[in-house]
Amino acid sequence: MFDRVRKSWNTWRKKVAGREERLREGERSAHEAPRPAGERRAHNLFEAAATYVAACVEDDQERIDEAAGWVEPSALVFGVNELACRALIALARERDEPPRVVARRLLGLPAA
Repeated sequence: MFDRVRKSWNTWRKKVAGREERLREGERSAHEAPRPAGERRAHNLFEAAATYVAACVEDDQERIDEAAGWVEPSALVFGVNELACRALIALARERDEPPRVVARRLLGLPAA
């Protein structure tokens, strides 16, 4: 599990470093450039987060990279956090337990 997290973190860091390098060289980022006619609509941060997390679970590096490119890294972090919160709340309601207990159990931590 931690191997996937480490792999995703490194992918994200490389994307950010590459984007910063391009911006330093004067290149406009993809979200600033005008889209040609007929190009697909932009993805929102929740679509990106859902695709990113699902791809991480399935260990699909290609989709991880694709989803990470849809939005800014900070927006993706926010979306993943929001998805985790919503999933934890839904699971806690389903199990009729407090979210704190469910979160600790999911992570294999001892009861507090």
